[in-house]
Amino acid sequence: MDHSHLLDSEDKKVSRAAGVVGFFTFLSRILGLVRDMVLAFFFGTAMAMDAFVAAFRIPNLLRRLFAEGSLTIAFIPVFTEYLTTRSKKEALELARVVLTLLVLVLTLLALAGVLLAPWIVRLQAWGFGGSGTKYELTVLLTRITFPYIFFISIVAFFMGVLNSFRRFGAPAAAPIFLNLGIIGSACLISPYMSEPIVGVAIGVLIGGLLQVSLQIPWALKEGMRLFPRWHPSHPAVKRIGRLMLPAIFGSAVYQFNQFMVTLLASFLPEGSVSWLYYADRVVQFPLGVFAIAISTAALPSLSTHAAGKDLERFGETLTHSLKLVFFIILPSMVGLIILGKPIVHLLFQRGAFTDTSTLMTGQALLYYALGLWAFSGIRVMVSAFYALQDTKTPVLVAVAALVVNLVLSLFLAFLTPLRHGGLALALSAASALQFFLLVYLLRRKIPSGCLKAVARSAVKSAVAALLMGIGVHILYFRCFGGLRSGGLWSEISELGSVIILAVSCYFLMAWLFGCDELKSLKDIIPSIATRVKRKG
Repeated sequence: MDHSHLLDSEDKKVSRAAGVVGFFTFLSRILGLVRDMVLAFFFGTAMAMDAFVAAFRIPNLLRRLFAEGSLTIAFIPVFTEYLTTRSKKEALELARVVLTLLVLVLTLLALAGVLLAPWIVRLQAWGFGGSGTKYELTVLLTRITFPYIFFISIVAFFMGVLNSFRRFGAPAAAPIFLNLGIIGSACLISPYMSEPIVGVAIGVLIGGLLQVSLQIPWALKEGMRLFPRWHPSHPAVKRIGRLMLPAIFGSAVYQFNQFMVTLLASFLPEGSVSWLYYADRVVQFPLGVFAIAISTAALPSLSTHAAGKDLERFGETLTHSLKLVFFIILPSMVGLIILGKPIVHLLFQRGAFTDTSTLMTGQALLYYALGLWAFSGIRVMVSAFYALQDTKTPVLVAVAALVVNLVLSLFLAFLTPLRHGGLALALSAASALQFFLLVYLLRRKIPSGCLKAVARSAVKSAVAALLMGIGVHILYFRCFGGLRSGGLWSEISELGSVIILAVSCYFLMAWLFGCDELKSLKDIIPSIATRVKRKG
């Protein structure tokens, strides 16, 4: 059998899947922005909105710790191993056992959250006090929104099953329905409620139910049966549990990292927390649409190769994923570095968001953008370790990076003029170290030539991105005159034209340099076009 043909086919699968995931993630991010605009329109920053944000924070935190991260990445490698080395029937039997146990645990967790809501609110929102209108409203909203952890965890389970069968559309589209649930409820339910914000909380549950409902038909199509199967001593269940524990700890390290940045920023000049928040929102857009999409698409393929002990193909798939990530992320990074302030100005500068806010947010965005390549590379590298069923190594590396981030943050934010920019730069530097440590530790497990190919490809992409950046700087700041107050549509027109020309320039440079990743775009774009036609 032609090995190169198999590898090329596997690379196409990853590229097409990344296109599907990226497309739906893009739609979700756009709807998330619309959701925030709707909530701002109806509730502003009044007491009711404070109560909702505080109430939804705990189930949101649990979602990040248990559902979308640790559950999926622990389940996929084990489930894929069963599919690869045993039979589909045994794999689906395992899925039923996990689902049964998951439903029981999540039901108990949701009930506990509802019953303990008063104490949860006292811990989470200490400043709201232990009585009064604001406190009571927050308790009510917590009781309504807490069961969302049940729905999103079930979605994460189905995501693991469907992604293992190379079905990426429904799981990737799930967040869209949460946004639709909240937007629809804010517009259609809230006006009829005595306390309108309760309608938004109900919208969270509706969104969660819609997310689960979207997965079920696809799971049934793959042969999944939803009847309970009680077998908690199943050996694969224990393995999934052992993989989950380090993954949960890794997610907790990330959350603590975010908390630490916010805490340190609170000691800096007023506005520092907000400047970092808005800059992070901008950086998360390319990170979510491209890097997370590719790492999500790569995990099942990597898990299949790992289960088959085919480390050569494992390394080739990892190489393809990293090359594709850097090919897309490096020009995005250069674009954000050069056009960061104009982008911030266009997105946020209105009302209370002043010129100073744009300037300071732009500075934070610059330093975050410097680490965008590392943030993205880490996503793929961590997926590789999880595919090998090694969840401990990424956690240990993440803890080391956390310590470095803390030391650098204290130095750059308080002993240099960078201030809030120093916090962003510290995270970028620590993430670069984290990426290189992951690469060094993985080299022992895969053929060494694979990562050298990534370096060669990244150099080509970086040079093409740099040349693109020079052209963008000349075009926008010399020809268009940079930031001007010519009105919203004028800004959109000028910035949009520059971005289109920049993308064209980058692809031209990539073609001249012979970047192989251009071929992968031929697989990504048709997969997106197919989805658009189906929606149409």
